[in-house]
Amino acid sequence: MAIVRALLFTAGQAVSAVVWCPVSMLARLLPPPAAYRVISCWAKFVARWLRLCCGLRYRVHGLHHLAGAPAVLMAKHQSAWETIVFQDFLPPHTWVLKRELLFIPFFGWGLAAARPVAINRARAAGALAQLLEQGSARLHSGLHLVVFPEGTRMPPGRSGKHNPGGAWLAAKSGADIIPIAHNAGRFWPRRSFTKSPGTITVHIGPRIKTAGRKSRALSEEVRAWMEREMRELETG
Repeated sequence: MAIVRALLFTAGQAVSAVVWCPVSMLARLLPPPAAYRVISCWAKFVARWLRLCCGLRYRVHGLHHLAGAPAVLMAKHQSAWETIVFQDFLPPHTWVLKRELLFIPFFGWGLAAARPVAINRARAAGALAQLLEQGSARLHSGLHLVVFPEGTRMPPGRSGKHNPGGAWLAAKSGADIIPIAHNAGRFWPRRSFTKSPGTITVHIGPRIKTAGRKSRALSEEVRAWMEREMRELETG
């Protein structure tokens, strides 16, 4: 039954991506926050389709920390879940991601319409300059910027090395950092086709001011907060 439910979910996700792709591309003509509201309709549908097909829900603690100016949202990365369902409850945002994702048919084309900061990892020398220029532009346009500091999905109970790029961008641009932890990997593991029913818990932390602080210290503060919250989520 879990396989049947996953097949049904994947079919609906794929068909809806094909249908919504041209709408998302047209939405790029709108100002960034307005374009985001159109583009995120697909993710909102997928979140509800996931709940209907697989019985996978979520609850969020700390939404009030998101009020205020756009910030760098430094989030735990465990699953495909957060790359989609974050759009169901976070304010208008986009992502720092690897450029290769934009080449995925339909999904990647729609993703490109959200104006992500798409890093070309083959040109590492220019990556920081690109991150600062484009990341600052996205923040100034009214979008929060989601960064996964571990860089890749980590299974529950494991943590990856934190890349300080997101903290560096926040310090350079003057934006606050908001850390986010969740346990999506418990229910939708990386590289897993099936999903387990249940309720994913998301913890959004308080804003971290970056003025006058070093990026390494900021990155370490985020890492420590995230590991503390993950221990609570994994044992709760």
